[in-house]
Amino acid sequence: MNKVVPDPPFNTTPPDAEDTRSEALLRDREAIKRALDYYLDPPSQYTEKPRRPSTMYMIAPNMDTESLLAQACESLASASVMTSDFAANLIGPQRNTVLAIQQIIMLAELAVNRALDNVDPQG
Repeated sequence: MNKVVPDPPFNTTPPDAEDTRSEALLRDREAIKRALDYYLDPPSQYTEKPRRPSTMYMIAPNMDTESLLAQACESLASASVMTSDFAANLIGPQRNTVLAIQQIIMLAELAVNRALDNVDPQG
């Protein structure tokens, strides 16, 4: 049986091509390592600086716990009413999501109310 196309040789790449390919793979690995180090292990100049929060909306440091809890309770009650009103205008999955958010707000309001009772049992 005669073949029209002969068998290809076993090793068609010149020896220099394999060296070039291994150097390219090594450069790629080094580039990948640099990229991962940059994103996953930031330079120490970013991690050593202490965080300074913005003072634009700062709560007075001398506020007592009872006042802070009362304000938080009122804010949560307002958020609960707003989410309830918003849910009334929605249907389907969006309404269920907003009602779930309202339930989380109500649970937070209950926790703040309990903390407020613990701070001032007579109130």
